[in-house]
Amino acid sequence: MPKLIRLYITQCLVGFGISALFTAGLIYFDVMGLQRLVLGSSDGILGAFLIFFSNGIVFAGVQFGISVMRLKDDDEPRGGTRLPLPARPVRVAVEARKR
Repeated sequence: MPKLIRLYITQCLVGFGISALFTAGLIYFDVMGLQRLVLGSSDGILGAFLIFFSNGIVFAGVQFGISVMRLKDDDEPRGGTRLPLPARPVRVAVEARKR
């Protein structure tokens, strides 16, 4: 499996794991009465799943973006000597202005 695909899958799993913790925290601490809504309604589990899934998509995208930005970039030369070119003087003809 290519390294970039493996990186994407692992970061998606991490993002959905963070989403699960975030959703569990929202429900546990009863933020804005969410615990009562989830446990008191017949469609509460569906609502909790939608919160988990939506946040999972966002957190996975952010997690992958951060991990891609932190990838190392090779600044070492890959060929050639990278020596500066010697400076050569160049003659430029300039006409004098008449006053």
